[in-house]
Amino acid sequence: MGKTKWPQAELAQECQDNRRGQPPLAAFGMNTGPVRRITGDTFYAWDGEVLVVNILGKPAAARDAIGKVHGTQLKVSVTAAPEAGRATDHMVRFLAPLFGVRVADIEVVFGRENVNKQLRIRSPKRLPAVLAEAIAAAEVEL
Repeated sequence: MGKTKWPQAELAQECQDNRRGQPPLAAFGMNTGPVRRITGDTFYAWDGEVLVVNILGKPAAARDAIGKVHGTQLKVSVTAAPEAGRATDHMVRFLAPLFGVRVADIEVVFGRENVNKQLRIRSPKRLPAVLAEAIAAAEVEL
């Protein structure tokens, strides 16, 4: 088999320059920017119309609930067991109506099978109380 030819000349050159000879993540539409650092010293950040939230997940909880802020993460408890990302999927389904968005509007950036997660929520229509309070407090400090 010969080398794979990519449609754009620059992309092909990047692939050849890559140590493993694989296309860069951007070729697949994946964000290669500073994903984890966008929130800085807080648990949330706005990226245009997208709300980025760092989550500390608590699977197999007694009930689904949004808890308090713990450092740079918002605690979210869900009843689903932590098996093959099912708790994260359940968390996304739980959070979608609270933010007034469809499940498809919430992207798990990282941590699908981990308690530490980052979610991107596209154009939330409303904010849960804990988020609304944190944003109001941050605006007062400015």
